[in-house]
Amino acid sequence: MPRFAAEFHWAAMPLLPALAAAMFALCDHSPRITCVVDGDTFWLAGEKVRIADINAPETHPAGCPAELELGEAATRRLIVLLNAGPFELEPIERERDRYGRLLRTVTRSGRSLGAQLVSEGLAERWHGRRSDWCALLGG
Repeated sequence: MPRFAAEFHWAAMPLLPALAAAMFALCDHSPRITCVVDGDTFWLAGEKVRIADINAPETHPAGCPAELELGEAATRRLIVLLNAGPFELEPIERERDRYGRLLRTVTRSGRSLGAQLVSEGLAERWHGRRSDWCALLGG
């Protein structure tokens, strides 16, 4: 399976060498090229990617303070995980979601980064719909 730099062959070719050294930060209001939106969504080389195997708490807008707190923790952890080294974007049966985001499972050395977030209590496995995090968290 190709590393993430090779995955983005449709991006402008001069950008490819820089992708191997891409560093992720929290997305702000400037143009989103390579940054993390929340615990299950990020931008890479100008392409918005939704991690397909998990659902993380929302941060904007969150339904309650408890969801916001857990969502922010998931976001911070995803930044760390993505910055830990090259990763792979594995396709699933659907190319994109209804919002146009690329749907991929993100792996490193055969292990899902989404599963890592689930094991740390920062996300849940995707089961076809969003959960009510406020009800789950008692918030």
